Amino acid sequence: MSSKKKDQPIQIFRMGLFSLKDWLINEPPKWLTDLAGSWTFYSILPSWPWPRATFDRIARFAPVIGFVIGIVQSFIWLSLDFLGWPKEGLALVVIAMEAWITGGLHLDGLIDTADGIGAGKARCLEAMEDSRIGSNGVLTLLIVLLLQISALIKLGIFAPIALPIAAFWSRFSPLWGISRFSYIRLEGSASFHKKNSQFRMDILPGVVILVVIFLILFNIPLFNEIKAEIIWSLFLCLIPTILIPELLGRKIGGYSGDTLGATQVISQSIILLMMAFIL
Repeated sequence: MSSKKKDQPIQIFRMGLFSLKDWLINEPPKWLTDLAGSWTFYSILPSWPWPRATFDRIARFAPVIGFVIGIVQSFIWLSLDFLGWPKEGLALVVIAMEAWITGGLHLDGLIDTADGIGAGKARCLEAMEDSRIGSNGVLTLLIVLLLQISALIKLGIFAPIALPIAAFWSRFSPLWGISRFSYIRLEGSASFHKKNSQFRMDILPGVVILVVIFLILFNIPLFNEIKAEIIWSLFLCLIPTILIPELLGRKIGGYSGDTLGATQVISQSIILLMMAFIL
């Protein structure tokens, strides 16, 4: 066989690699660009160098980003616990870390939503748009943070398990709110969620994460003793995930960026409390 014929398969392989590289750079899959957009939108972590972020359907990847944030929180908890930190300090640090990673996006929505509800139906939207923080917003934020701290202290050694699960499930709540209700303003930063909403397709990334969680549970002996409790928790988490956006959507008469943030924080707090009782 001539050297030219020997080199032919190698040349074909190289051409294939170059074509794949060119396709990925110039025309990356839409889901990948939306995942990059979700990473940028829901966190202050450095943006991806590639691909170029798009923001059409970023809400579907919110549970994925939440799961990653929860894993980071668990790592911090375990690291500081190894260094001898008390549970109270660990709870404060991981909550502060989530607020920092998300840029306070959801907490801001919680405060504005509480101020809007407290102002009454006639002035609800006006109060939510006001940049000033009202007493209802401060009180609600304080209550929610205290409940989260209490739940994490009670969870103790189980907190690293509960954190990713709560961060994951609570970010399903906005998907339910977007699919069930209309945007309460004519235009706005969160109106694009409704325009691009496809609920059955939007839950698929989260379903993938659920499969990963179950694979971890059934393949790591460490979880054998509390496997049943964790599985119960995973299914019970559906209750606040659906109930909170449903109640808020009916109370406000729709959804906004603020109420989406509020549903996430409230759902996460209830899920942590539920897991504290179960585990």
